[in-house]
Amino acid sequence: QNVFNSRVNTTHNLAQAIIKAEEKPKVFVCISGVGVYKPNSSIDYDEDTPVGASFDFLSDLVHKWEEASQLPDTTVRRVTVRSGVVLGRSGGMIKQLYLPFFMGLGGPVASGTQYMPWIHIRDMCELLLFAVENNHVTGVLNGVAPQVVTNQEFTTAFAKAMMRPAIIPLPEFVVNMMFGEERAKIMTQGQRVIPKRVLEYKFLYKHPDINSATRQVSTLIYKTPF
Repeated sequence: QNVFNSRVNTTHNLAQAIIKAEEKPKVFVCISGVGVYKPNSSIDYDEDTPVGASFDFLSDLVHKWEEASQLPDTTVRRVTVRSGVVLGRSGGMIKQLYLPFFMGLGGPVASGTQYMPWIHIRDMCELLLFAVENNHVTGVLNGVAPQVVTNQEFTTAFAKAMMRPAIIPLPEFVVNMMFGEERAKIMTQGQRVIPKRVLEYKFLYKHPDINSATRQVSTLIYKTPF
């Protein structure tokens, strides 16, 4: 319920405030998630891929999140950024993984063959600014890096950047026990997500490949989030 309130209800309240405002903003940029795409290793999901009905808790959340951001009968430009896993040293997945990997206890999650849509935090921040500042940008953008990787490929790159081995896998049942089955799906299942429209808009990534991103977030003495 807390997740629902923080995403859906907050977005709905913002949208309603914009609809009722006499002086409206020029643009409304929202974040949702790539969890709206059903895990399938044989499909490349870009922004034009039809999104089907909800299939689990996360996809239902994203559907309702994006519905809450609708602005009917307004001329406000609207952009929805569907975020992948954000890689940043000071939070999220990297913060949780840093110590185990630093101690040489890292490894792939589950089979490691599942795809992991990702983006560096600097690129996510700059993509949001790009959406705000460029009037021609509209609709859905996949907030992911252009390089598609599996969890195993991410693990290898992160371990290499930290100069540590990564040979201790984290079994799926352990992840389910730690995070709950629904939340664990973010790590144990994945999608091949392509930022086709982001690239068509000529957005320039600072960290387009996983090796560049993991080198940056693996720094022991970390001065900035970027």
